[in-house]
Amino acid sequence: MTPLDSTVREVMEFTWPMIVICVLLFSSIRLMDIFKNKKEFVFYKEAFFLIFMIYVLCLFQVVTFEDPAVGDHQNNLTLFHEILRYRFGSRLFIKNVIGNFVLFVPYGIFTSIYAKLSSKWQALFLVAFASLTVETTQLAIGRVFDVDDILLNICGGMFGYFIYYIVGKIGNRCPKWMRSKSALNILTSLILLGMIFYVWRVIHV
Repeated sequence: MTPLDSTVREVMEFTWPMIVICVLLFSSIRLMDIFKNKKEFVFYKEAFFLIFMIYVLCLFQVVTFEDPAVGDHQNNLTLFHEILRYRFGSRLFIKNVIGNFVLFVPYGIFTSIYAKLSSKWQALFLVAFASLTVETTQLAIGRVFDVDDILLNICGGMFGYFIYYIVGKIGNRCPKWMRSKSALNILTSLILLGMIFYVWRVIHV
């Protein structure tokens, strides 16, 4: 198992109950709203909204989780101090450096989609605000404040924004049928199946 797979497995071990509950509750409420008020059901929109909600809740659970290793760390106000502390490619590097980067990539994508961001500065503000909020909250609950985490979160969030920007540019040049609801529904289904297969493989290794 790779360090990334191992990290994903650790996260899933304590987040899966919350994920199951959220999927069932949010789905039931949303479906009731759609059918009761005779709204149009668009699969890809509903799926991405559900994934966004689950992501935010998982983010909350991950950043507030009481990690026993936190006791060995102190607040860090020096840029690159923690980043350079880990050997490149090691398990701790994957978990603490790559993990903090990847953790905010979806945030950059989702906020860009739902806020319809048209500027990288808007994305930078939202991502920086979210990361600073997370780090400040961690400090308030007895965890540590790490400026390197903020830097990595911002880089990850902005990477997510640029993914959104590039995909949007490519999408505008695609044939109309590729931007249809049917095509987007199929693409969303494939993405979901890929995510489920990956998580299932990691958990059952």
